[in-house]
Amino acid sequence: MTVCLDSWAVLRWLEGTEPAATRVDDVLAERPCMSWINAGEVYYIVTRLAGEAEAETVVNDLRLSVRLDPAVPVRVIEAASIKARYPMAYADAFAVATALAHDATLLTGDPEIIEAGGPWRVEDLR
Repeated sequence: MTVCLDSWAVLRWLEGTEPAATRVDDVLAERPCMSWINAGEVYYIVTRLAGEAEAETVVNDLRLSVRLDPAVPVRVIEAASIKARYPMAYADAFAVATALAHDATLLTGDPEIIEAGGPWRVEDLR
C-alpha cells in the first residue's frame, strides 16, 4: 500500500504522540510521499517551537525518509480545486492532492481531512 503523510502525522511523530508516532515509524521504511507544502508547514511549526536550526534538521531528515512532491502547477490547481469543494485549509488540500496523485492512503489525524468526505483514502492516526 502506498502512503502519504501530512504535516499532522509528521508533527505527532516528532512529538512521540501515539498511536501516530508508531504508525509513521512503520511506514518510513517504505519512503512515503509528502507534499513540499506540508513539509513547509512542519518547518514553520518546528521553527516556532524549537528554533530554525531544529526545523532545518527536521526537514533535512524528512528529505531522506520521504518522497517530497513539489508544488508543480498541476498540483497547485488540484489542491485549489479540492479547497474550493471541501472545507479544509489550503495546505491540507495539498496533502489530499498529493495522496490522490500517488494513489496513496493519506495518514493523518486532521479532522478537516478525515471528515470532509472526499474521494480519497484516509487512515486516521488519532
